[in-house]
Amino acid sequence: MGATGGLPACAIQTRALADKPPVPPVAPRGRRPYNLARYNRAWSRIVIPRMDCRTPEGRKDLEILRRVRSVRETAVSGRAGTGYLQDVVRRLLEEVRKNGDKAVLSLTERFDGVRVEALRVPEETIEAAYKSMPREFIQTVTRIRDSVRRFQRHVLPRARKPLVRDGRTLRLIYRPLARVGVYVPGGKAFYPSTVLMTAVPALEAGVPEVAVACPPTYEGDIHRAVLAACRVAGVSEIYRMGGVQAIAALAYGTDTVKAVEKIVGPGNAYVQLAKRLVFGYVDIDSFAGPSEVIILADSSADARLVAADMLSQAEHDPGSAMLVTTSEALADAVAAELEKQVAALARADAARDALKNYSAIVLVADMDEAAEVVNRFAPEHLEIQVNSPEDALRNVRCAGAVFLGKYTPVAVGDYVAGPSHTLPTGGTARWASGLTANDFLRAMSVVEFDRQALAADAPDLYRMAETEGLSAHAESVRKRLEK
Repeated sequence: MGATGGLPACAIQTRALADKPPVPPVAPRGRRPYNLARYNRAWSRIVIPRMDCRTPEGRKDLEILRRVRSVRETAVSGRAGTGYLQDVVRRLLEEVRKNGDKAVLSLTERFDGVRVEALRVPEETIEAAYKSMPREFIQTVTRIRDSVRRFQRHVLPRARKPLVRDGRTLRLIYRPLARVGVYVPGGKAFYPSTVLMTAVPALEAGVPEVAVACPPTYEGDIHRAVLAACRVAGVSEIYRMGGVQAIAALAYGTDTVKAVEKIVGPGNAYVQLAKRLVFGYVDIDSFAGPSEVIILADSSADARLVAADMLSQAEHDPGSAMLVTTSEALADAVAAELEKQVAALARADAARDALKNYSAIVLVADMDEAAEVVNRFAPEHLEIQVNSPEDALRNVRCAGAVFLGKYTPVAVGDYVAGPSHTLPTGGTARWASGLTANDFLRAMSVVEFDRQALAADAPDLYRMAETEGLSAHAESVRKRLEK
């Protein structure tokens, strides 16, 4: 069934109740209120929102969609985490800061329903998990590790010769962070790929200490697939802890957990808000939100593949998927394919909700307008399925990761390609980048002047220091040249 044309983009905002349409955002001050009757009628018929950006109404709807996605992302990630949620997270952080291991163990039992005797996983437990996994799994994880290693080594900065000019020697040197914490979501689900996409780049940067924190299962330990992935990656320091208490332990340190310098990895709203609140004590990678994709396609694209790729993000619960195309025929075909393919998914209900609430099909006039839409939304993942992908890529400025051509779905980047799948979401790719080994390095400028160089630059030094009223700066130069 085709989607409704010209639907207000506010129809994709998160629903407060599953059986009611979402509450549309408040119109900006001075603007006409949104047409709620139109919105509610459209909502009752929608499979996936659709809008035509070749019309003024469609362009307005697209802008509402962009704001709604940003608002939704903000709420999930914690950037708008004020009020009750923020107060709860602050209290939990403070409890761990004051009471250390005791608080971590108590909160783990309270929130995860598991009594953990010791936070750190013994090496023999890691080794046993490694040996218990199927040989094919270990081979897969090893191949992925090697792919990540190759790419991360490839992007590391190369040493350059110093810039030398008339007694002035200038250079930039890099040093790895001393200690990094990796948060791996766990409990009911488990994500060994997160270990590979976060810990391996840190290790390739030369970080000597990498600690992994993962919530325990109901049996009281971390899933063996995650432990095995840690063993393959080269991480032996692993802790049975998750949620806010894990972020607090990594940031502040406890008797068992040594404080880190940076925390990376995904997590729920509580974890993301905790990362935000400890930023400053430590560095963090980002405030991660739900997974998202934009597929930029023309009439040459295969509707079956476009729909499959959209559903691969929609099943994340929540996930977000957008098709941006110049082809009305493709838009119709993709809408039909989505309806057909979603029924066969194990997570069909979650995918339907994502299609209805957080996704859209967008028609544009040409590829230039398509690129403008992409840059405005700055998606986490961008697939380009057009006749000339490289030509389309030239106009793309903002995306976390780009996947070119028919045979490069997002799943390639999620698991096997080599670049990290830890990427900016919710429009933050306008200024942020995906995680690489370079994010675990510190750059330090190194400056050396001889006496002649200092004397040559002294007049400029004096003038600037005296202009800014910093006479001691000028005096520190004069005293050296008096001798």
